[in-house]
Amino acid sequence: MKKIAIFGASLMMGLSAVAQTADPVIMKINGKNITKSEFEYSFKKNNSDGVIDKKSVMEYVPLYVDFKLKVAEAESQRLDTLAAVRKDLDSYKEQMVVPTIVDNDFIEREARQTYEQTAARFEGEDLLTGSHILVLMRQDATAEQQAQAKVRIDSIYDVLKAVPKEQLPEKFAELAKEKSDDKGSAQRGGQLGQFGKGMMIPDFEKAAFALKAGEMSQPVKTTVGWHIIYIEDRHPFESYEFHHDNIIKFLEQRGIKEASANAYLDSVANERNITRAELVDELHRGMMEKDAEVRNLSQEYYEGTLMYELMKKDVWDKAQEDTAGQEAYFKARKKMFAWDEPRFVGIVIHTKDAATMAKVKKLLKGVAEEDLAKKAVSLNNDSVKVVRVERGIFKQGDNQNVDKFIFGQNVDLKPMSGYPETDVWGKKVKAPRSAKDVKGEVLVGYQDEQTRLYVEKLREKYPVEVYEDVVKTVGN
Repeated sequence: MKKIAIFGASLMMGLSAVAQTADPVIMKINGKNITKSEFEYSFKKNNSDGVIDKKSVMEYVPLYVDFKLKVAEAESQRLDTLAAVRKDLDSYKEQMVVPTIVDNDFIEREARQTYEQTAARFEGEDLLTGSHILVLMRQDATAEQQAQAKVRIDSIYDVLKAVPKEQLPEKFAELAKEKSDDKGSAQRGGQLGQFGKGMMIPDFEKAAFALKAGEMSQPVKTTVGWHIIYIEDRHPFESYEFHHDNIIKFLEQRGIKEASANAYLDSVANERNITRAELVDELHRGMMEKDAEVRNLSQEYYEGTLMYELMKKDVWDKAQEDTAGQEAYFKARKKMFAWDEPRFVGIVIHTKDAATMAKVKKLLKGVAEEDLAKKAVSLNNDSVKVVRVERGIFKQGDNQNVDKFIFGQNVDLKPMSGYPETDVWGKKVKAPRSAKDVKGEVLVGYQDEQTRLYVEKLREKYPVEVYEDVVKTVGN
């Protein structure tokens, strides 16, 4: 017995060793193990076909470490407990879980109910397939107009009445295309498709249901005019089994599977006396245990959400609001933001007439650059806009008016519609004077710089171990 126990213990140790080497730890961040498979999933996804800036494994390692450090900091700050983050993560779990749940009993009940409601609407009457020719007649038509409409419909009917029965469908379609005032059905030879009780206006319906298949009505007067009706086919409303597949397709187009999943989740949650979110979380955990792809996608979403919240709160928003920091960043790197050609800084003015343009120019004298646009449109009121303004920093080619008035280009100007007078106000500058002149580029660079400094602090805060022997096996 003792030998067996020792052998069993050694076997378990062997199995444990195999399990560990099957997915070894590739790095450890803040004491948390990161497996080779987890790293490989991220590396392959971010270096797949179509990715422009592909990285080697060794180039990708520090990027991945930086990402995981941000996640570690987000978890340290317990950002995953924020209401907005929880809502986002719960919503993602539902998106993963709902498509996997189909309550066929629920769908079948809805399909049966849809059939029964449709059948009840037809009140046991047949379904008809028919065509018509319409001569329109307004309800307030004069006696003369009524007489003209009656003459028209009678003349069409007389032609059809003389046609042999076997030729009637073809001749009816021909005359419908030529004579019918219902242009929609006329294009189809007068065809109305299949219809049942309650789907047509009463007088039309009464006449149509009095016909047998292959029969044509006499002229029938309704609230819209005169009709001649031809019934191609009629038969009782078919069984549920006959319509089943089409009803299911109809319901699926309207989201019945999602509705069935939602009904199932609500029902089970109530039955077990737990919240819907708790049930979804439980089902989601089960999916992750069974499916590596679901596990990887879910972890990627979780960590990506935390990383975004952290960087937005601690870096990006602060950098965006830090105008003094942006200016200092710009001044230290002026050469990096230099222009290869001059720019025009100011406004392009469009006015209703020359007198208004003169008023605008008078108003703009001595006005600070940042207030030019506001001052120019001060002549407008709520009901009348006599001035339109384009504000910006324009290089040659950005605006035809600037090209002509500032850069001296031979441009065939096309005035703004309704504003024939155009002029510019501002100055031409050779290089950016402050961070405001290159705001977008400065902000991107400043945010990147602040991100780099932030990550440096995280590297000092959290221990990082990378096992290069395992890194070298990635892809093998």
